[in-house]
Amino acid sequence: MHAGTNPFDVIDQAVKAVEKHMQTFLHREKKKLPSFLDWFGWCTWDAFYTDVTAEGVEEGLRSLSEGGTPSRFLIIDDGWQQIENKPKDSDCVVQEGAQFASRLTGIKENAKFQKNGQNNEQISGLKHVVNEAKQHHNVKYVYVWHALAGYWGGVKPAAAGMEHYDTLLAYPVQSPGVLGNQPDIVMDSLAVHGLGLVHPKKVFNFYNELHAYLASCGVDGVKVDVQNIIETLGAGHGGRVSLTRSYVQALEASIARNFHDNGCIACMCHNTDGIYSTKQTAVVRASDDFYPRDPASHTIHISSVAYNTLFLGEFMQPDWDMFHSLHPAAEYHAAARAIGGCAIYVSDKPGNHNFELLKKLVLPDGSVLRAQLPGRPTRDCLFADPARDGISLLKIWNVNKCSGVVGVFNCQGAGWCKVTKKTRIHDASPGTLTGSVCANDVDSITQVAGADWNGETVVYAHRSGELVRLPKGASVPVTLKVLEYELFHFCPVKEITTNISFAPIGLLDMFNGSGAVEQLEVQKTSDEKPELFDGEVPSELTTSLSDNRSPTATITLKVRGYGRFGAYSSQGPLKCTVDNVETPFNYDSATGLVTLTLPVPQEEMYRWPIEIQV
Repeated sequence: MHAGTNPFDVIDQAVKAVEKHMQTFLHREKKKLPSFLDWFGWCTWDAFYTDVTAEGVEEGLRSLSEGGTPSRFLIIDDGWQQIENKPKDSDCVVQEGAQFASRLTGIKENAKFQKNGQNNEQISGLKHVVNEAKQHHNVKYVYVWHALAGYWGGVKPAAAGMEHYDTLLAYPVQSPGVLGNQPDIVMDSLAVHGLGLVHPKKVFNFYNELHAYLASCGVDGVKVDVQNIIETLGAGHGGRVSLTRSYVQALEASIARNFHDNGCIACMCHNTDGIYSTKQTAVVRASDDFYPRDPASHTIHISSVAYNTLFLGEFMQPDWDMFHSLHPAAEYHAAARAIGGCAIYVSDKPGNHNFELLKKLVLPDGSVLRAQLPGRPTRDCLFADPARDGISLLKIWNVNKCSGVVGVFNCQGAGWCKVTKKTRIHDASPGTLTGSVCANDVDSITQVAGADWNGETVVYAHRSGELVRLPKGASVPVTLKVLEYELFHFCPVKEITTNISFAPIGLLDMFNGSGAVEQLEVQKTSDEKPELFDGEVPSELTTSLSDNRSPTATITLKVRGYGRFGAYSSQGPLKCTVDNVETPFNYDSATGLVTLTLPVPQEEMYRWPIEIQV
């Protein structure tokens, strides 16, 4: 337990108290975040489901590269493994190609990924796919999918070459609470057909052999799905906590041995037995799937991740799942992920892309502008219901290195139905809602701004393009229809002199544009007041109109990316340089907006040195 006046600190300290007491898990801050988080990705799932092939992977990577948003991170999802090839019976549940009662029969790739060599010998098709991705498409990280039990139905007992795992059939036992709240077709299927459970004393060997083979093919990590199934199989193994901990510890030990960048995405794992056993896993799916064909799912997806992150974000970096860039709700999903602090990856079918939208997320080198923390609801949203109450907008806050950001979303109209036991639209035409945002909605804004900050910010609204200077405590209104959003970038104003102030904004056309600013320094020319050309008391207008004044200060920035860069200056700059080359700029004296254009950098993750003289 913990108590205090800041709810985010209370949750943080309470989890750290449990960590100290239990000593079975580590807080997110102590874990290594895998490097793929900072690169744009593509997942094969919604593009192909289980029909994924080696040719499909190549086609998808090529399609994104040709459009100017190259995938540097690849997930080969369900559909690559060797599973039972048996006729479907009437009791076998199949959804989007996944056969939930099917079991794993080998640790290598299936025939769709195998390849014949020059002498017609079988060579690793998976290794070939990974090499092609990395060598021809500059993919940096390749992950593949598997279930915690191996596959949805586990491992086939006594399958050839897998006898040493001592696999036996086990039948899930669900709690009355789960059965009463959310019947699940996967669980129903496995309760009839059983799951092939690797003996907990042999499960490290299973993971290690699987992961060692994947690593030999160049794979960098795994997306480990269906984790919560293990807690229903504890009978005869010391109970659910003991069995789950055995599996999670074995998984983490194998990943540490085989994937050196802590390459794991944990999925379907919100059971506390698993969460309280993770000393290493640093990325966790925070929601149900992205369902491209379910109109009821999109608003509740955004709100669910935000609220789940309040808890899950203390243990791991929440993952918001893939989405489609060419979709009626694409911009809504993209905006949320841009400020979620999460990995950004799509599952577009090859050729089905909205590159205009993707270029608001992805830089030409394939990197993304990822926010610093897990994105969470603002304080005034913590006890509201922005999916059902008909009056509340959802506000999600995060920070970048030199700014704060608040995403506002209208999530009304859909939610979980206790009667039908599924997400459904309960209001087909929810009304337009109005709310407000302020700098204090960004809970960590004072840490970003520094000790000398006086509370003033400039706020840049991404969709409207409006720039406003806000006094301390002031707010701006926002009005949104359902499935609409706005992103507000709060940039602390730095007082250089009594009449010169400045704030960097970032890349104006990117969703998380203020995430491009990585460093800010102000070097005053002298401590004396700037020379006045007319001898009058200075005003911001008169000094901005003077062509004869000497520079008062030089502002040095480090900025990633390309395109329109913006900053606020209370008076027009004298000179701007990019990479030590003088650069033309525009200045709007009405708003204080300075804009200039950054070229496409030639190096990955390049930080442009920008100098602005005022």
